[in-house]
Amino acid sequence: MTDQHRSRSTEAFFGRRKGKPLRALQATHLETVLPLLRLDLASPAPDDVKTLFRNPVGRVRLEIGFGGGEHLIHRAAEDAETGFIGVEPFVNSMAKLVGYIEERGVENIRLHDDDATQVLDWLPENAIDQIDLLYPDPWPKRKHWKRRFVSPVNLDRFARVLKPGGIFCFASDIDSYVNWTLSHCHDHPSFNWTAENASDWLTPYAGWPSTRYEAKARREGRKSAYLTFRRL
Repeated sequence: MTDQHRSRSTEAFFGRRKGKPLRALQATHLETVLPLLRLDLASPAPDDVKTLFRNPVGRVRLEIGFGGGEHLIHRAAEDAETGFIGVEPFVNSMAKLVGYIEERGVENIRLHDDDATQVLDWLPENAIDQIDLLYPDPWPKRKHWKRRFVSPVNLDRFARVLKPGGIFCFASDIDSYVNWTLSHCHDHPSFNWTAENASDWLTPYAGWPSTRYEAKARREGRKSAYLTFRRL
């Protein structure tokens, strides 16, 4: 991909990078633990991304914008045979997840604390078994819709790095973004929506841990959709 594709002006998929000041332990984690887990994008990606992980893994899963990290740490802790790559540019969220990793001793997570498109462009073809994009920023104003992460160019990126038969999972409580994603994936030649009836996309994924974002949506009366697309 060209530098234009990665520029802040054309692909500003995230907003602010930092919120309230970090606690001392969080700052220490970012200084001492994150460098050990961070992907080295300055070096070529390995042909087999499973070798990125300390212990042997059988599959690799990428979560883009993991927010508070509740979903990612839950999945990694329950499935040691899967390697997880988590991407999150928001400093406070990264600090929270690194704290979870230290607390629980999870060893099957690698991290990137910047734009997810950098990771997608770095990864080799047919490398990833699953991509999760869960409750992404909906950019609700129409003039900002171009900043939504689901786009033709990013679906091209997904199609390149996903293995044939791999899946892209998308969850949101914003109807316009759900419809947007359905439309874009329908128009993309590499993806097929797997739903056969309404319950398939209204029911949370198996083993789904409710997150604070989902709880907030329910309090505010919004229902969530859980979409699964298969890479052809």
